[in-house]
Amino acid sequence: MEKVKQHFEEEAQEFDAIIRRLIPNYEQMLDALVTALPFDQYQSIRVVDLGCGTGTIARRIKDVYPLAQVTCVDIAEKMLQIAQVKLGEAGDNLRYQLANFENYEFDATYDVAVSSLALHHLVSDDDKIKFYKKIYDCLTLGGVFYNADVILGSSSHLQERYMVKWREYMRLQISVEEIEQKWIPQHYDEDHPASLISQLAWLQNMGFAEVDVIWKYYNFSVYGGRKPAAA
Repeated sequence: MEKVKQHFEEEAQEFDAIIRRLIPNYEQMLDALVTALPFDQYQSIRVVDLGCGTGTIARRIKDVYPLAQVTCVDIAEKMLQIAQVKLGEAGDNLRYQLANFENYEFDATYDVAVSSLALHHLVSDDDKIKFYKKIYDCLTLGGVFYNADVILGSSSHLQERYMVKWREYMRLQISVEEIEQKWIPQHYDEDHPASLISQLAWLQNMGFAEVDVIWKYYNFSVYGGRKPAAA
């Protein structure tokens, strides 16, 4: 995670431009996540954005839910600084926490937990399961968790096809040399995605209801579920 933190600190200023060159249909993916939130527009929902980056998801949620109380969590201080600027005109009820998922402890309960392109940095399946359980425990009854992230295919053939499609997208805006010498090696070195099917099963097994895939494009997906309203 220290290497991940270093890259995010170095890339913070250019992160928004980089992410759109690397992630297919990024805007559509974020729209799908925000659209899935099952609340009325003027509810004062409590939201935690895990791995908030430059605050893109948090800002979209505040635009749709202006009374939302949002906690932004990230490992990189420079990311949080940019998020504060991006959210500067989004009203109040905002707080920022510099933290590493490996030892992060929730200090409040939330109606919504969201994350985008962050939780795949947890190294092992056990690490992810433990953190998903922490998310479940921090949610209010009826609260939701949605994750927009890179995932693995359920077979080596599908995963190979996913990587082909990802490279095709990146080549629209990035040189082959940069893709193969920077982004693909960094992906294999720092990213630890799990299969989508496995993650859906984890969520169901720990008690989430209404588990579903909201959006998917090859090796990127939005998925999650709702904590039952009654125990």
